[in-house]
Amino acid sequence: MRRILFAGLVVAAAAAATSGVPAAATPEALSWGPCPADAAAPGLQCSTLRVPLDYRHPDGQQIDVAVSRLASAKPAQRRGVLLLNQGGPGLTGLNFSATLVKAGLPQQVRDSYDLIGFDPRGIGHSTPVTCDLTPEQRDTAVNPPYPHGAADVGKAAETAKTVAKQCATSKTAAILPFITTANTARDMDRIRTALDEPKLSYYGDSYGTYLGAVYTTLFPDRSDRIVLDSNLGPEGYDRAALRSQAEGFQTRFPDFAKLAAADPEKYGLGRTPAEVTAKYFELAERLDKKPAQGIDGTSFRTVTSAYLRSESLLGDLAELWHDLDTDQPMPPVPAEAGDGNFADGYLAVACGDSQWAGSVATYQRAVAVDRIRYPMFGAFTANIRPCAFWPSPVEPAVRIGDRGPSDVLLVQNLRDPATPLSGAARLRSAFGDRARMVTIDQGGHGAYLFAPNKCGNDAVTGYLVTGKRPVHDTFCPAQQP
Repeated sequence: MRRILFAGLVVAAAAAATSGVPAAATPEALSWGPCPADAAAPGLQCSTLRVPLDYRHPDGQQIDVAVSRLASAKPAQRRGVLLLNQGGPGLTGLNFSATLVKAGLPQQVRDSYDLIGFDPRGIGHSTPVTCDLTPEQRDTAVNPPYPHGAADVGKAAETAKTVAKQCATSKTAAILPFITTANTARDMDRIRTALDEPKLSYYGDSYGTYLGAVYTTLFPDRSDRIVLDSNLGPEGYDRAALRSQAEGFQTRFPDFAKLAAADPEKYGLGRTPAEVTAKYFELAERLDKKPAQGIDGTSFRTVTSAYLRSESLLGDLAELWHDLDTDQPMPPVPAEAGDGNFADGYLAVACGDSQWAGSVATYQRAVAVDRIRYPMFGAFTANIRPCAFWPSPVEPAVRIGDRGPSDVLLVQNLRDPATPLSGAARLRSAFGDRARMVTIDQGGHGAYLFAPNKCGNDAVTGYLVTGKRPVHDTFCPAQQP
């Protein structure tokens, strides 16, 4: 018994040294029960874990992290736990396992792991952060109006400054500085400990790739099989990552233009991709001047960007454009992903992880530059956000590097509008021999399960089930119809 206790203390000390914080007391085991109504799914169980607000003071104030489990139906085949994150930042995650199952998560993966979801700190059913945003602020804090010139950036700056002040003076202002990716990664390791697992495997999508990269950097010896899908660069969700979405938009848009031009009688948007592209600018300018059916120029651009993320929505987008162009009644446009305190959590992480430029003139110059570099979406993504008026981060960003076991698999679409290939390539380079990357000749945001490429899907499933990755970085050709 004494030797076991000593080994546990060594492990805890080693983990603390790696994560850059003092060792915290071992968390209690999770007690499973029903999930909240908005997260309930067949077989899903939920619990709550207490974690330190500030890991530099592990015995100080504690907050709650909501955790879910979809247990393997075959314990004899169970390898361990697969922790999941669907991205954001600001998105919940309790029922992400159910989303993956609905998308066709192979039975071999379900049998191999207990699927573990969680609402990241500050989000959803975890101890929530709030900026006391009005409904209008919830929209404009994340998606400010499209700027047509320097004056519009100046106007957005005033709104952004107001939101930042509300966040800094809200009833949860004291916890706001600690709603960061690094602390969420530390929470993940507390979940691992509470589950009594020596290691954890991980699947993260979009922003979840950065969270996974931070976890396996802080806790390399706790990492088992790490899959990062649709990757941010090693810098995370910073100002440059937001601006890169304009690059992604321009790279992805030709797929949509080709689809729309292939059926001009149905959509009426042009007979060539060039004509469809011209229609985009025509509609955006028209709606800037006179919104139609509740859609203005800003929402037209952002809805287009959102629909470009999914191959299955390209036809719906063409129909939506057609209805707008011909002033036909439209079905309701689905809201972008995110509910509850999404905007508050998004700002907490995006603004708290890194230092954003604070000069309004910097954003005015960036808007002018990106309007030329990426005329379809560049001015929007370069515009100022509340992060410009945020306090400095409480700790430096985690530097993603190549120290640790070779256990990371990156999967990436060539034409991802939200996390472009350029960011994935930088993350691959930062990991060095720790990682392999599977690049797929397809568009959309989300490569595994949410797109039909068998080569890409088999690579991820094979790694999760067998531990075998491609020996070298791999390219998957486009799936043939």
